[in-house]
Amino acid sequence: MATAVKAPLQAALATDMLIDGQLVPGEGAPMTVYNPSTGGVTVTVPGASVAQFAQAIAAARAAADKGEWAGLPQADRIAAVRRYVDLLVARSDELKALIVTETGIPVKSMVLGAQVDGPLNQMKQMLDLYARLPEVEENPLSMDERINPMGGFIQSLRLHVPVGVVAAVSAYNFPLHISLWKLMTALVTGNSVILRPSPLTPLSALALGESAIEAGIPAGVVHILAEAGADGALLLTTDPAVDMVSFTGSTEVGSKVAAQAAPSMKRLQLELGGKSAVIVLPDRIEAAFHAAITVCMSHAGQGCVLGTRVFVPEAEKPKVLAAMKASLAHAKIGDSDDPATTMGPVISEAQVQRCERYVRLAVEAGATVVAGGKRADRPGYFFEPTVLDLPDNKNPAAQDEIFGPVVGVIGYRDVEHAIEMANDSPLGLSGYVHGKDARQALAVARRLRTGTVNVNAFMGSANASSGGHKMSGIGRERGVEGIRAFQEIQVVNLGSAG
Repeated sequence: MATAVKAPLQAALATDMLIDGQLVPGEGAPMTVYNPSTGGVTVTVPGASVAQFAQAIAAARAAADKGEWAGLPQADRIAAVRRYVDLLVARSDELKALIVTETGIPVKSMVLGAQVDGPLNQMKQMLDLYARLPEVEENPLSMDERINPMGGFIQSLRLHVPVGVVAAVSAYNFPLHISLWKLMTALVTGNSVILRPSPLTPLSALALGESAIEAGIPAGVVHILAEAGADGALLLTTDPAVDMVSFTGSTEVGSKVAAQAAPSMKRLQLELGGKSAVIVLPDRIEAAFHAAITVCMSHAGQGCVLGTRVFVPEAEKPKVLAAMKASLAHAKIGDSDDPATTMGPVISEAQVQRCERYVRLAVEAGATVVAGGKRADRPGYFFEPTVLDLPDNKNPAAQDEIFGPVVGVIGYRDVEHAIEMANDSPLGLSGYVHGKDARQALAVARRLRTGTVNVNAFMGSANASSGGHKMSGIGRERGVEGIRAFQEIQVVNLGSAG
């Protein structure tokens, strides 16, 4: 049963699954959602059963094969999805209440906007971008290829067609943001979609079901199922009736998803772990002072693109560490519902223990704790904002994604040394370069082996894609590439019949 909750949260608290156009209760194991600010239970409800996942897959397959949704004119699908988005915008306060409770994002944090308002606005931008993309393009045949030996004419067309059935498996840190990008993009491009959120944060995804029906999305086209375990997710990644898996999560789990999808050759879009480097060039050392507070106040470090490895000139390292420690001294750790809170909890007790373990491993490998370094002395899943003085880039805290409020500072001899260390990672999702000399900063950025580099800036846009290099993933999200990821290319060669 749900604990006492505030009115906006109670209004948004949907617990039914959306299967084949109907909202139905789960028939599987109980699913308990905890409030990370308190460690208490928000709600316990039945999750979806494996049989319900199988039912959703069958309905999605039937809808995709029937082709009515995919066969609608592009403008009609855009209009339907825009209605869906508008309905969610009208409920944004309720969705924020859900996000605050299930993720622990502070109610006055700027990151709350990135959790709800940002993605809803980006959905509108995505629809506008998709409206400008052609569904049919002509292949550039030479003149002699256009005339066949019989004197007839040939036209070669490149069609962008739906993949078919898409399994969208979301992560816990930005649950609504990630779910919307997968669901809405796959939907508007003509696919049938099955959304499966993280068991840690299922409520914001389940809240999307009623609006899908109200928007007039046909039965069988959108399904939303949450579960306590992972059996349903395993079915989504292995069933031959599913054509594509779009997954956001850890590299470890993403590797398993890829292996599970391989026997049926599913299309993959994987956004996985990151250990983003921040290279601060000597002419802009002041930019390093804010790196720790940026990471720790951004959802307690639970962001795959956050710059958690900060490279500074060796001579400047003591000054940078002192400034970082001072910047965190005013952090207010507290309940996410408290307007005074500036840093909330991590998602679970397991994540607190992960932060503890990596600080211990870092110290054993020669690191020094400059600030924080331990769990906060209060109820809930809190870890202190932490700055580590790392002796080198081989330290465990520099190599592995911790996913908590932990920042490591590493000194470099020269810019070549900084680039070498930044690239010495199995991951390559994002990165940052700060420098007053724009030419030099851009030259450094171009040498980083990572999917996105932010030079003296940060931007999240529907028009600019993101995605990982190396073990950070496959494919892109957002932008033209992110839209096309949910489409296959079909070439049609059309000749005259006369």
